[in-house]
Amino acid sequence: MREAISAAAVTGAARGIGRALALRLAAGGARVAVCDVDAGGIDETARLAAAAGGRVVAARVDVTDGAAVRGWADRVVAELGAVDLVVNNAGVVVTGAIESVSDEDLDWLLRVNFWGVVHGTKAFLPHLKRQGRGCIVNVSSAFGLVAIPTQGPYCVSKFAVRAYTDALAQELEIEGSPVRAVCAYPGGVRTDLVRAGRRSGPDALGLPHDEVVKGFDRLARASPDAAAAEILEGVRRGSRRIVSGADARWADRLGRLFPSLFRWIVVRRARQARRTFSAFRS
Repeated sequence: MREAISAAAVTGAARGIGRALALRLAAGGARVAVCDVDAGGIDETARLAAAAGGRVVAARVDVTDGAAVRGWADRVVAELGAVDLVVNNAGVVVTGAIESVSDEDLDWLLRVNFWGVVHGTKAFLPHLKRQGRGCIVNVSSAFGLVAIPTQGPYCVSKFAVRAYTDALAQELEIEGSPVRAVCAYPGGVRTDLVRAGRRSGPDALGLPHDEVVKGFDRLARASPDAAAAEILEGVRRGSRRIVSGADARWADRLGRLFPSLFRWIVVRRARQARRTFSAFRS
């Protein structure tokens, strides 16, 4: 059975996967509410989504502010009526070795990546329960399935999103609720997430930030639109978890079935990268 999506709300929609989701939903005829802390970016998303044929309402919202998110959710339901899909997508990155990441940077990342999901979930869940249907998709990452060096803080936040969503999904099933909670795990996607993120001290490879960005760009092969398409297809199919991208599916399988092998591969490649950069620099 395929689920129809007539109205949706998406956070972190100023660019990347969030914008791609909004455009696909609008092109499919859905009413779409989008928000982001970037006012200029969210206005551009709204313009593009409207041009795609959908009805769009946009707002500047800081997902770290629970009261602001609750107010936004109330306005979305008042303007769009019943909402079939909520996607908590807003996210940021802090790059650095675990030892070097400042408490301030870690707190900032968790307030966006984890608490943003909590605020969005708790703001919309009562509305979805009252209307008797709906799906909440919380966007984790392939790095919510496996951990890697230099992205420890990001992995922490995405593992937290995974646990929070899985527990909520089970609780909803226990109570027989028609509302679903689903975690999405996109792999490497060509966005400016790492480029726009914070660098907190040296990373575990001894690489400058621009080299880390270049490495991410080489590995990130999927487009935001491709990731959005897989997420929406998973929602419509009624999937319990959505792993999008070949790299995410590979990491998921290898990390679950052969965790020691996965760790050996990651450490070996990281050491090679550090040696290569050190030799080039010298």
